[in-house]
Amino acid sequence: MIIFWILVAGLIGLAFLFVVMPLLRPTPEQHEPAQDALNLEVFGQRLQELDADLESGYLDRARYDAARHDLERDLLHDVDGSQPVDAHGASRLGRWTLALLLALALPGTATLLYLQLGEPTVIERMELAARGLPAEDQGTDQSMEVLVQRLAKRLEDNPDDVEGWLMMGRTYFALKRPEDGLEAVASAYRLAPERLDVMLAYAEAIAANRPDRSLEGKPAELVRAALELDSQNVNARWLAGLMAFQHGQFQAAAVAWQKILDEFEPGSQEAAELQEMVDEARRRAGIAAAKAATEEPIAVPVEGSSDESTEAVGAERIEVSVSLNPALAAEVAPEDTVFVFARATSGPAMPLAAQRLQAGSLPATLALDDSMAMAPGMQLSAYAEIQITARVSRSGEAAPQPGDLEGQSETIDTRETTVTAVIIDRTLP
Repeated sequence: MIIFWILVAGLIGLAFLFVVMPLLRPTPEQHEPAQDALNLEVFGQRLQELDADLESGYLDRARYDAARHDLERDLLHDVDGSQPVDAHGASRLGRWTLALLLALALPGTATLLYLQLGEPTVIERMELAARGLPAEDQGTDQSMEVLVQRLAKRLEDNPDDVEGWLMMGRTYFALKRPEDGLEAVASAYRLAPERLDVMLAYAEAIAANRPDRSLEGKPAELVRAALELDSQNVNARWLAGLMAFQHGQFQAAAVAWQKILDEFEPGSQEAAELQEMVDEARRRAGIAAAKAATEEPIAVPVEGSSDESTEAVGAERIEVSVSLNPALAAEVAPEDTVFVFARATSGPAMPLAAQRLQAGSLPATLALDDSMAMAPGMQLSAYAEIQITARVSRSGEAAPQPGDLEGQSETIDTRETTVTAVIIDRTLP
């Protein structure tokens, strides 16, 4: 034991030399950069690059999600709460005075820290290892709580930071604080309601706060709006399939998810998990699931194939004349966006076909047809009865907002009618 303490004293002395000697030499004044702000700026730039790669098709959704997860994890690791060092403190006290203080404080502090912290930490790590738990997991929640505090401080200074609110929301959900997560994502939605990723994040946040995770109501509106903006968005199609599944439309869910599955890397964990969901939807729909031994994606069904081919029961093309009630003309600007879309009166909530134009072009005649289907099996011709909606969006977002102007057709039997008219004649409350 005596030898042990001699070694300790020697190590303390060595540490003393490393700490004190530099203080006895003159050092230039230094200024530390605002590293946290720099980290967040780099995060924003890299996130924009990822979004651009996803938009251009260079990255698929699975690789994008993985890259974004890594980016957020790196930000959590890099952001620290250190404050700039006061470079003038040492000069005010005097280097010799500081060196003397360290000479007195260092040995006692090191000994005290060892006695108080050294041995218990070793025991704790051994206990965690015996239970098969990594010691670093102990601090994960605490680290994320610290990140929340720093994000909150930055959002106080910059409340219009949409990316900050989204990251705050995801962090809250990771901490199993869904109500706080919903509030944060709602803030992002209030700032950027026209952004597709914000729409979908808000839809998921609302559903996550419901006991049954239902996408009814506002989430369904947001998913439909997202599909009208980008019918090929993977997350929107996934949620549309989930909506169909929740409504008992299992075949529609299966074909929507199957199309996404074909875009995943074969053999990946994401593909395996989605394959299970496709098989479950098929099983519930009375369709035989793919044989597990093949481990290959199921081919997307085409017209005329067996199980999932969709028999045409209605028209493949509907001609729509859209006009605006003259009494509302003063409320519309020529550059306002007009969304025109068809939905089945009885079936999935996903639009069957959609087009977008500007209010300045009204009145206008356009066509909705099977080529605009947003998922396999979701063509116009698959449904006998549909309804056409035309909506003027002042904000440019597809989700209905108070003050938007809208008109709807009567229920159309596409077996008998292929031409219809919609008059935009009311203001949404």
